Amino acid sequence: MEIRNVTIRELEMTMKQPFATSFGSMQARHFTIVEVTDEHGNRGYGEGVAFPAPFYTEETTQTSIHVMRDFLIPLLKGKRISHPDEIRDLFMPIRKNNMAKAAIECAVWDCYAKREDVSLSAALGGTKKKIGTGISIGLQPTASELNERIAASLAAGYERIKVKVKPGRDIGLLAEIREAFPDIPLMADANSAYSLDDLDLLKEFDRFSLLMIEQPLGADDIVDHAVLQKELDTPICLDESILSADDARKAIGLGSCRVVNIKIGRVGGLTEAREIHDVCQAARIPVWCGGMLEAGVGRAHNIALTSLPNFTLPGDTAGSSNYWHHDIIIPEVTVDHGEITVPEGPGIGCEIDWPEVERRTIRVTELNL
Repeated sequence: MEIRNVTIRELEMTMKQPFATSFGSMQARHFTIVEVTDEHGNRGYGEGVAFPAPFYTEETTQTSIHVMRDFLIPLLKGKRISHPDEIRDLFMPIRKNNMAKAAIECAVWDCYAKREDVSLSAALGGTKKKIGTGISIGLQPTASELNERIAASLAAGYERIKVKVKPGRDIGLLAEIREAFPDIPLMADANSAYSLDDLDLLKEFDRFSLLMIEQPLGADDIVDHAVLQKELDTPICLDESILSADDARKAIGLGSCRVVNIKIGRVGGLTEAREIHDVCQAARIPVWCGGMLEAGVGRAHNIALTSLPNFTLPGDTAGSSNYWHHDIIIPEVTVDHGEITVPEGPGIGCEIDWPEVERRTIRVTELNL
């Protein structure tokens, strides 16, 4: 296929509640939707998940748009694409900027699957008809409010609870959760808030029988994580440290983790995400799909990816209504008894709610190739 047109839409949506991590708190989500159109008029959609400030990676919403518009999209001009896997190699001359790459590559994957009249899950090699799902709960103002959110999530059927922690809000927070919910599947996400100087503190996490502790140390580290993992009974899950299949291979070889979180935006797209899945599967390291507070398009891509067989742990792809008063896809993502049904329709398996998109759109950039 040949991509003839790319449209970048900047949107802003307001979440139902603020989402607080060790980085800070946000309630307004500013992101992009990328639409590609091929020579036959087929359209595919991807979501740009960069944040307005560079606190998760070096990318921001605006730098991502700049890189897409001025560097990545021009590389598509005049190119015949036999398979979406080729996009990764096409974008290779541009270093990093993985979220910009992923937004376009995911749109191409969606367009390709629609051309082939298959679901995105099938195009990726997915085997599951339903996926288990957990939920990520940000830091709350009080312990009682956090426990209320956990109780509501369990009542909604979510199979795993993830809570954010940071220095000063960690051991006491986990102790209060365990007092109220002694047996629930629970994990903690530190977002790189600690160092090896906190070793004695981090060892205390072992007494809470956690499924894992996610990214406790530096975002670009796999060496100190290997040191830490040897000291902990709790499995370490790496997130920010894994940007590629090669990163996963090195981390596994060093013993830096026992679990890997795969985020499509963080690793540069579905092709790299699938390759990380395969590396981990060969090493018998379980994976799960993390969330970036996506709207419906990004959520649909996460569901398709999670249908691959080594996604054996519940991911962060909660239902649309957990975050949004009104999502931008039809039908919205729903959770039934802790599971999401993998769409079987062509591509991402849902339609864009264009009136809602128009209401949330800040700016539109169209590029004809």
